[in-house]
Amino acid sequence: MKSIIYQLMIVLVLVSCSTTKTTTRLDDPNQQNEVAQTQATIQEGENQVLDRSKLPEPGPAPEIKLGSPETFILENGLKVFVVENHKLPRVAFSLVLDLDPIFEGENAGFISAAGQLLSRGTTSRTKSQLDEEIDFIGASFSTSASSVYASSLSKHKEKVLELMADVTLRPSFPEEELEKIKTETISGIQANKDDPGSIAGNVRGVLRYGKDHPYGELVTEETVSKIDIESCRQFYNTYFKPNIGYLAIVGDINKQEAQRLVEEYFGDWEAADPPKHEYSRPTAPPQTMVAMVDRPQSVQSTISITYPIQLPTGHPDVLPSRVMNTILGVGSSAYLFQNLRETHGYTYGAYSSLSSDRLVGSFNAGADVRNEVTDSAVVEFFNEMKRIRDQPVEEELLQSTKNYINGSFGRSLESPSTIARFAINKERYNLPEDYYSNYLKRLESVTVEDVQAMAQKYIRPDNAYVLVVGKAADVAEGLKQFGPLKYYDIYGETYTPTSAEDLSGEIGVQQIIQNYLQALGGVEKIQEIKDITQVMQASMQGLELKITSIRKAPNKSFESVTAGEMEFQKMVFNGANGVEVVQGQSKPLDQKRVQESIIESRIVPEISYEELGVKLTLTGLEKVGEEESYVVEVEQPSGKKSYSYFSKDSGLKLKESTTLDTPQGSFTQSVEYQDYQEVDGVKFPYKAKIGMGPQVMEAEIVNIKLNTGVSDDIFKVE
Repeated sequence: MKSIIYQLMIVLVLVSCSTTKTTTRLDDPNQQNEVAQTQATIQEGENQVLDRSKLPEPGPAPEIKLGSPETFILENGLKVFVVENHKLPRVAFSLVLDLDPIFEGENAGFISAAGQLLSRGTTSRTKSQLDEEIDFIGASFSTSASSVYASSLSKHKEKVLELMADVTLRPSFPEEELEKIKTETISGIQANKDDPGSIAGNVRGVLRYGKDHPYGELVTEETVSKIDIESCRQFYNTYFKPNIGYLAIVGDINKQEAQRLVEEYFGDWEAADPPKHEYSRPTAPPQTMVAMVDRPQSVQSTISITYPIQLPTGHPDVLPSRVMNTILGVGSSAYLFQNLRETHGYTYGAYSSLSSDRLVGSFNAGADVRNEVTDSAVVEFFNEMKRIRDQPVEEELLQSTKNYINGSFGRSLESPSTIARFAINKERYNLPEDYYSNYLKRLESVTVEDVQAMAQKYIRPDNAYVLVVGKAADVAEGLKQFGPLKYYDIYGETYTPTSAEDLSGEIGVQQIIQNYLQALGGVEKIQEIKDITQVMQASMQGLELKITSIRKAPNKSFESVTAGEMEFQKMVFNGANGVEVVQGQSKPLDQKRVQESIIESRIVPEISYEELGVKLTLTGLEKVGEEESYVVEVEQPSGKKSYSYFSKDSGLKLKESTTLDTPQGSFTQSVEYQDYQEVDGVKFPYKAKIGMGPQVMEAEIVNIKLNTGVSDDIFKVE
C-alpha cells in the first residue's frame, strides 16, 4: 500500500494549496489625499540637501482623535456601541460575552461544541433553513462559545439581526448536529497527532499552566467522545447572559435605528449573573528544564522556549514590554531573526511573543531548525534573551521599532470597527478613558532604560521550559546542557522512554518482521499471491476519490487516483523503470524513485527487505492509540527513511510515518492502518487514516481481488 499512499499525499497537497491575491485600493478620496501629500513631501525632500550622517530628530507624537461610539444599555444590562460609517451600504453586528475561563474536565471540548451548535438550528428554524436564509441575503454569519457575528448589506440589517437574535436566544441544540461536530473535531485531533506544531502547542500549554488549568487542559478524542447535549445546553443556560454582553454595531446605521432594533430583538433576553472562577496562578519553573517530545521520523526540531508571566491586560508594562519583545523577536530585523537565520542559517525564521492576559500571560520564542543544530540554536536563543536583558538597545533601533508599532496602530484606526473594539476593551478591562487616545504619546515616551527594565522583568532564560519536538536519538543528549530533561508524549504526559537497548533482551528486529508476516497469514500464503487489485474510496475537501492499485509479482505496479472523470495522478512501474502523471503532465521516475519503487511495488515488501538491502533498526517502544508498538526505522538503499510501528500484541503493522519532499515543500506523512480483514488466507488493512500536517484523509477498500491473471500490458511505460 506504500506507493499508493504516496500518490494520495501528493494529491492532498495539490488540492490543499491555493494562492491568495491582495489588492490595495486607492480610489478612496482620503487615500488619494494621503498619496498626494506623500508625493509632495518626497518632492520637497529632493530639493533639499540632507546630512545623512545624522539620524533625524523624532517629531512629537501625533494627537489621536478617536471618534466616540454612540452607546446605550438595555434594561437587561446588554451594553451596545454604535459606530456610524456610511461609506458603504453595509452593517456588522458583533456580540461578545465577557466570560471567565472555564475548566471543562473529562468532557473538554463541550464549550466549543456548544458555540458551534448555536448556528446549527433554533426552535423555529432548522440548520438548512438558517443557511438558506443567510445565503439568500448574502450575509456573513458565525458563532462561538463567547461570540456571535453577523454582517450584511444595510438594506437587510433588520433581517440579519433577527436571525442573529434567533440564534443567540433560541438555539435548539440538535443531537444529530452535535454528532457531526464531534466527528469533525475528532478528525481534526487525529490529523494533528503527527503535526509537530500542533504537538508543541499541546505540550506547551501543559507545561506553562498545568492540565488542571483552563489554559492547559487538552481536548482529546476521549474527552470529545464524552460530550453530550445536556452539557452544551447547561453551558448556554448558565453563561449566555446579556448583562455580561457587549454588542458592537458598525456601519450604515444610526443610533436611533440601532436602539430600536436591538430593543426589539434582544430586549426580552433575561439577565442573570454567571458564576465566577478562581484558579491557581501558574509560575515559571525554578530552573530551566528541557521537555523532549520524541518523533523518530523528524528531520528537524520544533523549538519552543516558554513560561507563564504575570502581565494583566491594561497594565502599564504592556506597551513598553511590547516594544522590548518587538526588538527581541518580531520581524526580520529582530535579534532572534538576525542571529538564527541571517548569521547562522539555522532556520527560515525565529520569533518571540509576549502576551498579556487578565488571568495569566505567557512568553514564547521558537523556530524550526535542522536536527544537527538543535542544541546550537537553543544556545543562540538564550544568548539573545540575555543580550536584551544585559545590554541597552541602540537608540536608532528603539526609534525604528517605535515607528513600526506606531504605523501598525495607525493602520488599525482605518477600520471603523477599531473604535468599537477600543470602547469595549475599556469597559471590559477597566482601562483609563484616555488609554487609546494617549497610546502614541506613551509609545514615544518609552526609553532605552524602559526596554532593559522590561527585559529584566519578563525575559527569564534561567526559568524557562525548553520544549523540543523532534528526533530524540539525534538531539536529546545535546539538550541536557540546558537543564534536567524529561520525556513527554503528545498529550503532555511524562514517561520513561523504552530504548532499543532496553528491548535487546526481549526481541530483535528480524523477529518483529517475522511476527508481522505471520500475523498477515504466513510467508507461504503471502507468496501464493501473484497479483492483487485493490479499489479504495476516500473523501477529501468535498472530493470523492477513487484509488485503484494493481500490483504484480515480483515488483510491477499501477496506481491511479481519480475524481469522477478527472484523473489527478497516475504512476506506472514495470519493474525496471516508470512514469508519473500528475494532472496530465508526464514525468519519468528518477533513479532514486526507481530504487524505491523496486521495493515498494512488492505485494508485501517486508518479505524481501533483507535481499533488497533494506536496513532495519529497532528504535524503541511507543503507543499507537492504546496499543504498545515496536518502532522500526526502515532505511532503503536510496537513503529514504521511514518508521513502521508493529503492535506488540498482534504483530500487525499499525502505522507508518515518513518525510516526503514534494514541489510544495517537505511534509511529514503518517498512515494508520486499521480494520484488518482476511482475503484468501491473508490479512489486509481495509481502512487507512492518512495525515500530512493539518490535512487528514480516510481511505477504505471497497473491492480487493487476488490472482486474477493481471496482464503485463497494464504496466507498459510509454
